[in-house]
Amino acid sequence: MEEEKYMRRCIELAQNGTCNASPNPTVGAVIVCDGRIIGEGYHVRCGEAHAEVNAIRSVKDCSLLKRSTIYVSLEPCSHYGKTPPCADLIIEKQIPRIVVGCQDPFPEVAGRGIRKLRDAGREVVVGVLEQECRQLIRKFITQNVLHRPYITLKWAESADGFIDTIRTGGSPYRLSSPLTSMLVHKRRAECDAIMVGRRTALLDNPSLTVRDWKGRNPLRVVLDRRLSLPSSLHLFDGTVPTLVFTEQKHPDKTNVAYCTVDYSKDILPQVMDALYQRCIQSLLIEGGRELLQSVIHAGLWDEAFIEECPALLHTGVPAPDIEKRYQKGAERWFDRTVRHYIHPTR
Repeated sequence: MEEEKYMRRCIELAQNGTCNASPNPTVGAVIVCDGRIIGEGYHVRCGEAHAEVNAIRSVKDCSLLKRSTIYVSLEPCSHYGKTPPCADLIIEKQIPRIVVGCQDPFPEVAGRGIRKLRDAGREVVVGVLEQECRQLIRKFITQNVLHRPYITLKWAESADGFIDTIRTGGSPYRLSSPLTSMLVHKRRAECDAIMVGRRTALLDNPSLTVRDWKGRNPLRVVLDRRLSLPSSLHLFDGTVPTLVFTEQKHPDKTNVAYCTVDYSKDILPQVMDALYQRCIQSLLIEGGRELLQSVIHAGLWDEAFIEECPALLHTGVPAPDIEKRYQKGAERWFDRTVRHYIHPTR
């Protein structure tokens, strides 16, 4: 189908903004005239031009716009944010036909862009590859509908089901290979924040930065109830912003902020609300078994990636339990298998 072909191209383009568009959604746009693509664009970075603007700017002969169709993976915005409304620009350029992948879940848009275009006499088609387009902006939807970040779990486990040896110090057992470590850093670059628990921070002393992939470093988040973690840890080196959740009040330091939560109650909803208030759209959890299992038990996760290492540890820290019926697939990456799980309500 012709419309689906061009919408798939919109989705391909949108994925180029995965690392930089947040907290805005990733969006792609294609302009077609007489069966030929004359313009393309995607939302490159938050605060910069939207996909529709970039696509229109890429058209060399603007006179063609008056008889073209613009395909957009997400409903054109109708409100003033950091940039003017894209719906207004489409009307101004006299583009007669607009094909939209899915409606915007953002309350300030939510159908208003489509209505504005139709009120201006434009033909608007909605719902082409809708599910694929919604999947593309699943993090944005979670943030706006559930009022929390989109949560991805990640761990590596041995062939006999352990994530580490039992230890009181020293380096963790390396279950990921140098090549699969790149995948981990790619996931970090695609998330706004990354979280670990106190024990993981203390024993592993992780940097939680993007080193084996090109991209921005996520906000580092650590749970430290009594502020017992030493200041010498990489998390507190000031090179990357770090957020500490604690029950004690503490003044912020250079690139280290403290958020007080009530540890006598379930802290996970409090943590998620605090991250939502900070416009954190996506969270990668790389913690130890205790943190990962608590998130799984709470049903407070959206997808998980589990790397299978061929090594046998025989004993150690058991891998978190996650129901196999949630597994949606598995891929072979280099010498490892990575299982992919999706929460059943997502």
